[in-house]
Amino acid sequence: MKGVLPRTTQGVYRFAVGAFFFLQGLVFASWASRIPDVKAGMGLDDAALGTVLLAIPVGQMSAMALSGFLVARFGSRRMLLCAALSYSVSLVSLGVAPSAWWLGAALFFFGVAANLMNIAVNTQGVGVERLYGRSIMARFHGLWSLAGFAGGLASMWLAADDVGPLEHFCLIAGVGLLLVMVFYPFLLPRDARRPAVVRREGGMWRRLDAYVGLLGVFAFGSMVSEGTMFDWSGVFFQDVVQPGPELVRLGYVAFMCTMAAGRFFADGLVMRLGAIRVLRGSGVLIGSGLLLAVLFPDVWMATLGFLLVGFGTSSVVPICYSMAGLSRSMAPSVALAAVSTVGFLGFLLGPPLIGYVSQAFNLRWSFALIAVVGFGTSLAAPLLRRVSAGR
Repeated sequence: MKGVLPRTTQGVYRFAVGAFFFLQGLVFASWASRIPDVKAGMGLDDAALGTVLLAIPVGQMSAMALSGFLVARFGSRRMLLCAALSYSVSLVSLGVAPSAWWLGAALFFFGVAANLMNIAVNTQGVGVERLYGRSIMARFHGLWSLAGFAGGLASMWLAADDVGPLEHFCLIAGVGLLLVMVFYPFLLPRDARRPAVVRREGGMWRRLDAYVGLLGVFAFGSMVSEGTMFDWSGVFFQDVVQPGPELVRLGYVAFMCTMAAGRFFADGLVMRLGAIRVLRGSGVLIGSGLLLAVLFPDVWMATLGFLLVGFGTSSVVPICYSMAGLSRSMAPSVALAAVSTVGFLGFLLGPPLIGYVSQAFNLRWSFALIAVVGFGTSLAAPLLRRVSAGR
């Protein structure tokens, strides 16, 4: 499809889709960066917070099949409009929650809206990528991370001015509505056509082989680490590092900064060093960064540690998705679905696990456990070469 449309038209579509990726990251970051304030305001302990946070991934997992059906039935453009509006407005319901039960229910629907927006905006991204005839998806995801960094900075400034979560969330919802109004008319009007489905492909899990399964394990480990940083980095700073109130979100901002930067450079590193070496290095960065924060929990060493974690997590999931497309036993779409499903369980299980381990021991032990997961990725990465060679 490359060359069918003028470059300016392609650029308009790309810019509009990029704006929705940015909005998605901004909304999520606005919630994640205010978790310490919500925790303190409701008087939740670590275990209770972990249970409440479980509602987001449960909502996302529950909506996967429905979101796919809705996007296929009504098109990604129409569903992205509904999802972006719902995701932005549902943020306000988190700010008005009077109890943990209310918050859990609001987070469930927040997760449902997040999943619908994720599938719709990535479908738009695939369409734009086909117009260009080359890979640009990593840059779209980089915009999501860049928005997370910007959202974290905004949260620091607003919290320093004693702006509460509700006022903050209302402001971001207004920004979301504005972005939707401006950029919705410039989204792709139709989704890219899929090639004919291969008959008798078999179920996703029946066709799962060691190669795809191992990629799913790596994605799982990375998403456990990402979920830990999204939901618990602010709490770690608040309870363990104990800086001034204006620096409670510094660790989250540091993590999002390097995660965003790493995603813009990940493709070049893989081309130069190879996927296995980048996976090994990523695991070392994740494990080392978390251990640094655990062993030396002062503000600057913990911030340095979280910077390393951001670099480490930035490459793992994109690499796993890319390598899944090379599966010889499964169609690329089925292999990607399998890897993403296994990986997404990391978001489902990671944050509650942190809360329960922290309640039983302390938060530093929880982060040390995730550091072991990071080092495990590094040690297991060479297995991919052996499994691939044996296919």
